[in-house]
Amino acid sequence: MVCGVISYTSVGEPWKSLTNKSSDEHGTEPDAPGLKLANPAVLPAPQKADANAGDYLELSPQKKPKLPHGRRNPSNFQIKPPWGDVRLQTRHDTSKAVEEPVQADKQEKTEKSVISWRGAVIEPDQSSEPPSSRVKEPEKPSSVEGESQKEPVPINERQRAVIEAFRHAWKGYKDFAWGHDELKPLSKSYSEWFGLGLTLIDALDTMWILGLKEEFEEARKWVANDLAFDKNVDVNLFESTIRILGGLLSAYHLSGDSLFLEKAKDIGNRLMPAFRTPSKIPYSDVNIGRGTAHPPRWTSDSTVAEVTSIQLEFRELSRLTGDEKYQKAVDEVMKHVHTLSGKNDGLVPMFINTNSGQFTHLGVYTLGARADSYYEYLLKQWIQGGKTENELLEDYMRAIEGVKKHLLQRSQPKKLTFVGELAHGHFSAKMDHLVCFLPGTLALGAHNGLTADHMKLAEALIETCYQMYAQVETGLSPEIVHFNLHAQKGHKDVEIKPADRHNLLRPETVESLFYMYRFTGDKKYQDWGWEILQNFNKYTRVPTGGYTSINNVQNPSNPEPRDKMESFFLGETLKYMFLLFSDDIDLINLDKYVFNTEAHPLPIWVPA
Repeated sequence: MVCGVISYTSVGEPWKSLTNKSSDEHGTEPDAPGLKLANPAVLPAPQKADANAGDYLELSPQKKPKLPHGRRNPSNFQIKPPWGDVRLQTRHDTSKAVEEPVQADKQEKTEKSVISWRGAVIEPDQSSEPPSSRVKEPEKPSSVEGESQKEPVPINERQRAVIEAFRHAWKGYKDFAWGHDELKPLSKSYSEWFGLGLTLIDALDTMWILGLKEEFEEARKWVANDLAFDKNVDVNLFESTIRILGGLLSAYHLSGDSLFLEKAKDIGNRLMPAFRTPSKIPYSDVNIGRGTAHPPRWTSDSTVAEVTSIQLEFRELSRLTGDEKYQKAVDEVMKHVHTLSGKNDGLVPMFINTNSGQFTHLGVYTLGARADSYYEYLLKQWIQGGKTENELLEDYMRAIEGVKKHLLQRSQPKKLTFVGELAHGHFSAKMDHLVCFLPGTLALGAHNGLTADHMKLAEALIETCYQMYAQVETGLSPEIVHFNLHAQKGHKDVEIKPADRHNLLRPETVESLFYMYRFTGDKKYQDWGWEILQNFNKYTRVPTGGYTSINNVQNPSNPEPRDKMESFFLGETLKYMFLLFSDDIDLINLDKYVFNTEAHPLPIWVPA
């Protein structure tokens, strides 16, 4: 999801930074029984893809207000060729040009349960020991050696259209922003956040999954020769963890290339100083060259979503390296948050103090920015660890009950179920697009044995998220909507305020559509995603390469392009789009992989 938090770190933009603290890089001995991958998956080696660009709306630069950076604004061993161990061939024949959008085709297991939480039947594995204490010698990547062979599923026309869109976006990045963080497609330039090639790293696993071998190899060379973390720069702990560490770990697992693991270890070590705080709740910012960390200049608080949405990545780094220090640091955060007062039926406030370790700004509860991925990572850590860490599951189940009790309402006139916000007892009918991660997360939980009414809620919420696109003039969702609670003549369910009508090419709705299609097989979810892709092409595509965020989703004749392509458009939005259009359940099998909040798949563990 992109995964969604407001990072607040830069001066004048209290959105960028969050957790940061200095923790010793002291090594620790691995202990307890080890873990192995759950049925390691082999993905086919990418094959070269070809497609030609079609004709889309011309976009020209627009004067725009400066908005917060970041996706969560108010989601050297011996090197061997990455293709050497891959056993399967692919049929990614993408030589057909995609000149115009293709028309949409219309068309429990049971074991002993250890927890019953309001109707949920949980099926943990039989190990009595939580994975938190089970770290051993380094593991192999999930793609190497010995998977049973099967016929690959040919890609279809809609997937080819996604490949074409990716290659068009990549062309702009390569031509005008190579090695830099983000493309400015209209000015044919780039912007820097950390100066670490964010777009390139975010896109590595997308290129592998889409079968773009040539582009992947070129990007790998940049990682090998030009990616250096020894620089005097402050990075946001959360954003660099989910994008850089997560992206490198995923690229390692899919390709089997140890280069990516070495780079992941390097950045992982450099982020550890963030945890050197009195409370062990990490600071928001780390200087990866100096090994120092600090909170934002205006507060000693960190954002709850950011400090609780780095666990999948650091836990996996411990499992791969055999060094428990990474997992120990992030597990301490979760255990601490589990015990805190200030929750409301499992819902958490948005801020936590790095000195006291207590929640601050109490009484405000949202599933949008600053809180969203806390809930996502409760479930996903439980899945990652083999369904043995019951505190995580309990917190997740309690939180979903809190959502139902305090945040769910229905709009008028279509009676759409939506997730609002609660501030000091007052309900607000405001819903961030970021909240659209929730249907997919609920569906993932139901797939893993949780109560079936989670899937019913997922089905209702994904309809709402689709309507956030369908009821808008461009067919693209704004950043925030307000729902009408009372029927008014001439009014739709969705109202949009002028300050909220921008679109950042976000992935959350497409992400949830992917989960819903994967688990239900209902083709309408593919059709909805196809509509969204067509509208991205129509209103955000830049002819010379790249896609741009826009300032006004309500003006089809002039959507007011903002001249910025966020890294998550390639890392998440197009990846989830490609997977949504696939009928191959083994293309990132959700019983073998769990996605981090930046759409980087990491393997699910099973006990040794």
